[in-house]
Amino acid sequence: MLPGSPYPLGATWDGAGANFALFSEHATAVELCLFDDCDAEAESARILLDERDAMIWHCCLPDVRPGQLYGYRVYGPWDPARGHRFNPHKLVLDPYAKAVGRGIQWDDSLFGYELGHGDDDLVMDERDNARFAPLGVLIDPAFTWGDDRPPRRRWERTVIYEAHVKGLTQLHPDVPDQLRGSYAALGTQPVIDHLQTLGVTAVELMPVHHHANDRHLIEQGLTNYWGYNTLAFFAPDVRYASTDDGMDAVREFKMMVRALHAAGIEVILDVVYNHTGEGNHLGPTLSMKGIDNLSYYRTMPDDPRFYMDFTGTGNTLNMQQPRVLQLVMDSLRYWVTEMHVDGFRFDLASALARELYEVNRLSSFFEIIAQDPVLANVKLIAEPWDVGPGGYQVGNFPVGWAEWNGEYRDTVRRFWRGDEGQIAQMATRLAGSSDLYEDDGRKPYASINFVTAHDGFTLRDLVSYNDKHNDANGEGNRDGNNNNLSWNHGVEGETDDPEVNALRQQQMRNLIATLFLSQGVPMLLHGDETGRTQRGNNNAYCQDNELSWINWELAPWQRDLMRFTGAMVRLFQEQPVLRRRRFFHGRRISGSDVRDISWFLPDGQEIGDQQWAEGWRRCFGLRLAGDAIEEVDYLGRPIVGDTLMIVFNAGDDDVEFQLPSHRRGLRWHLVIETARNRRRRWPARNRFLLPGRAVSVLRLAQGA
Repeated sequence: MLPGSPYPLGATWDGAGANFALFSEHATAVELCLFDDCDAEAESARILLDERDAMIWHCCLPDVRPGQLYGYRVYGPWDPARGHRFNPHKLVLDPYAKAVGRGIQWDDSLFGYELGHGDDDLVMDERDNARFAPLGVLIDPAFTWGDDRPPRRRWERTVIYEAHVKGLTQLHPDVPDQLRGSYAALGTQPVIDHLQTLGVTAVELMPVHHHANDRHLIEQGLTNYWGYNTLAFFAPDVRYASTDDGMDAVREFKMMVRALHAAGIEVILDVVYNHTGEGNHLGPTLSMKGIDNLSYYRTMPDDPRFYMDFTGTGNTLNMQQPRVLQLVMDSLRYWVTEMHVDGFRFDLASALARELYEVNRLSSFFEIIAQDPVLANVKLIAEPWDVGPGGYQVGNFPVGWAEWNGEYRDTVRRFWRGDEGQIAQMATRLAGSSDLYEDDGRKPYASINFVTAHDGFTLRDLVSYNDKHNDANGEGNRDGNNNNLSWNHGVEGETDDPEVNALRQQQMRNLIATLFLSQGVPMLLHGDETGRTQRGNNNAYCQDNELSWINWELAPWQRDLMRFTGAMVRLFQEQPVLRRRRFFHGRRISGSDVRDISWFLPDGQEIGDQQWAEGWRRCFGLRLAGDAIEEVDYLGRPIVGDTLMIVFNAGDDDVEFQLPSHRRGLRWHLVIETARNRRRRWPARNRFLLPGRAVSVLRLAQGA
């Protein structure tokens, strides 16, 4: 054994040997434990790390090679009342492990305290857990990237597709059986063809960091399918590899990224740095809790036995500790530099910003990211809320960040549900949510617009159910938010009624059309383009089965919906006026009375303050002037697009709409309509019949 180096942290192979480095401020001793194979009941070697620099314990082993399984035993005080939970009887996983060679095998010995005493976690458990604990594996990072390079898609040209690696590919008939559900499957040509047909420019993958499957779910025959329970921030989850080898998971992930990049598609990771899978004071000891609980987690200032929980999962990572902040930053940089990902969506990002109890958008975390030369060039997306006091922070993240816009989601849903008093809010969201993003210098593309996401109803279920149906989750249907209300059009759930189904399909088209007609970055939930259903389950986090997976056997109406979605994406990409880099200001175009954006009532009059406030209104239109974009292309040439007229009708009745006047020689051409099985009627010059519950898009162009 050689002294090795305190940096880099984790296990690193350089071709001549392996360096091991672990941070623990309060430990009194650390042992590196090596295992011959995953089935070993005990270590083949225990190596006492007698080198310690800046609270990092380290050594170098010249004879160790990739594939070596390892863990740590960390010695220190067992004093939960003071926040210390050291227990050398427990083998713990390296937080910097680049791959996991053996996952958790649940057993009582994985808990640092003796079970069976109710909420009493004060008595140390002295059973050895070596047979059951997760193990890291040393990897060879070499990989032939070839000419791989990030697509660097501009924000305003980005279309995000939120997807689950397994859910997207598990049932795809054109993916080889042995690859389905894996990183390799996501990189196959059939899946890439689907993404390209839709026009997707980025996949936002639900968590791929290796996560803990909750014991209570396993005992119920369920699993943590979504993966928001991270255990290893550097390791791609081996459960999404086509083999059970942790090193293969790393290679497959890189191959997937390379294939998607070759197709011009970016890879964004949904990352969970706000908490880990070790839970609260009654949770297991798997990694950080046994390495240095007081350093890694936020504990209650007046009673450090307990955790500050801003996440609803039992614990919150301690971003005030410099080494913990370094852990997160090192992880982010690793996924960009070594795994070539293009961006991150931060789960419960408000929890990362907290200084004491307050959410501080200029906290150390954001300051460090802002000046980091690696992370400054990737896409950064916040889920701008957590479950703590003051945690809803939509619109409050710094310049350089985009946000999931919950205000957009809620307004669009309310409008198409037929709620009163929505047209003013709807107009604000369609125009890019300047009320949230303009004051601090951000652009319309700071708004990630979405109607549905993994957390909630699918698009099809949104228009088919009044109430959630989560009984399969084993919680008596008490989990998940029941905020849908009156979308089922008189029939709860699936039905054979053709009239009800036609209306629901039209509502799905309305919501998809709205998404791609709004300023900002559209995000589509995987399977919504084909009408995927979870049969009313709006919290399918534990359903790793056909309830969650995409069924690729499509009915004719589903294929029609997929074609319609692709058409909306193409319209978004083809029309510069739909993806502006600047907010509208209602300015007049030089030499005319036309403004860059104008809002109209059905009688052709522009909407005034009084009309915006009239709660009964459910129909309006907007004209987007294509020659008022005020932007230039990369050669400095002015960007000029078509002038579009978009009309929305959330009411039940048809409405005759007076279209705006225009120059001689031009006419309005119908481009998109969400209504089906109707005869297009133009009652008179520049008058247009807009069906109930429908959207129509018209383009001003030459024509008689």
